[in-house]
Amino acid sequence: MNLRLLSFVSAALTVLLASCATLLGPRDVEIPLSSLQQAVDRKFPFNSRYLDMLDLHIGNPRIELLPAENRILARMDVDFSPFYLNRTWSGSFAVSGRLRFDASRNAIVLADPRVERMNVNGFDMPYADQVARIGSFLAEELLQDLPLHTFRRDELRFGGVAFIPSKINTKADSLVVTLVPAR
Repeated sequence: MNLRLLSFVSAALTVLLASCATLLGPRDVEIPLSSLQQAVDRKFPFNSRYLDMLDLHIGNPRIELLPAENRILARMDVDFSPFYLNRTWSGSFAVSGRLRFDASRNAIVLADPRVERMNVNGFDMPYADQVARIGSFLAEELLQDLPLHTFRRDELRFGGVAFIPSKINTKADSLVVTLVPAR
């Protein structure tokens, strides 16, 4: 008799827990812009020599959220100088990207970065296009899959239920990540 009672209680608890998971439903987690800025700041300044020809310094990233396009924009300062010249050019560029969840890292990452603008002060036009292309390539490579927020395990569990991000929306001052119960 005790074995039957234990089996019944066990089955009842299993059904109860499964129904709780569906009752919890989606929940939103808000990630402030300041937290995103700190994540990007950790990646900079960036210094590199490209093809042993061009020294590149990228720094001072400034993050902005674009709610109308559901994208993020990073503006950065850039200094570059060909190693064979005793001259440095300065400028700035802006890279935007969409946001996606990388399940292997439990992180919101920057995906599909694209250079929106690149300005170089005092650079001759024939070379400006070439340097802009190199700068675009490096910026996109540098920022591709950059983690902006990594979820702790406890952030993806609530009431004994595992959650996964299903949607990411941008507001002017934060990201809103909608979490749904994992199935």
